[in-house]
Amino acid sequence: MRTLTCRVVIDLTLLGGVPFASISAHAPAEPLRQTFRSGVDLVTIQVSVRDTRGRTLSGLSTADFEVRDNGQLRPILSLTDRQSPVSSHLRDGQDEVALFTFDASLHERHGFTVDLAKFKDALSDFEAFGTTSLYDATAATARRLADRSGGRKAIIVLTDGVDTSSTLTASQVSGLASSIDVPVFVVATVPSLDQRVMLEAAPHSGAADLRDLAEWTGGQVVFASSLMESVAVASNIVNQLRQQYVLAIEAGIGREWRHLDVRVKRPSAVVKARSGYFGG
Repeated sequence: MRTLTCRVVIDLTLLGGVPFASISAHAPAEPLRQTFRSGVDLVTIQVSVRDTRGRTLSGLSTADFEVRDNGQLRPILSLTDRQSPVSSHLRDGQDEVALFTFDASLHERHGFTVDLAKFKDALSDFEAFGTTSLYDATAATARRLADRSGGRKAIIVLTDGVDTSSTLTASQVSGLASSIDVPVFVVATVPSLDQRVMLEAAPHSGAADLRDLAEWTGGQVVFASSLMESVAVASNIVNQLRQQYVLAIEAGIGREWRHLDVRVKRPSAVVKARSGYFGG
């Protein structure tokens, strides 16, 4: 079994699934997007901002950001600076977590809860085997997040390899995850250093597809050489989720996939945000 965790940080709650049809990154058949109403439809965008040395840039205001929607500069209606104290640990009673494993299909091991004691040694009984339908499992988990309220949520995938058996592609899954503002972080454990270097460098490998999936959703792919290193990487991801801005813009009215481009007006800024949303 491979492992897929769905983590919701700080003040978020999560809930059930949405029917799923044929989805592409540009023209999904079933539009899904995370919005809230206040006179007009608003689209929220989780944004991580770091400098070239990986340090979080704090204290930014709406004047520091630039958001383009299908190439058009859009006013930022609100900005929430959700900078939490840096901690690489999940907080009992506050951070909500669910645990899933996957092979050819997705299996819920622990539903969403803030009782973190339920996850102690939760993975000790599972071993990696069978097929790896990583894209399908990620899509199924993202659907479970679609109706969850709150401004910050993410999927963290722990896997021992690239996808081997999904019916969906990386671009299709990224379209779904981006539309509901769910960044996907993939931690791939590859024990062989030579294999790890090859996967990181190959432009047309399965690892490249994983990178596309992560980057398009505002997440990241990280390779690890051992389980202990994977745990350390996952802890660093929790830190990233605690240090984010949440922007809101008015949604486009056309029923189409709309491309988002989020930038910060500083030469040293490295920005991670979702690639788009469904208008209309």
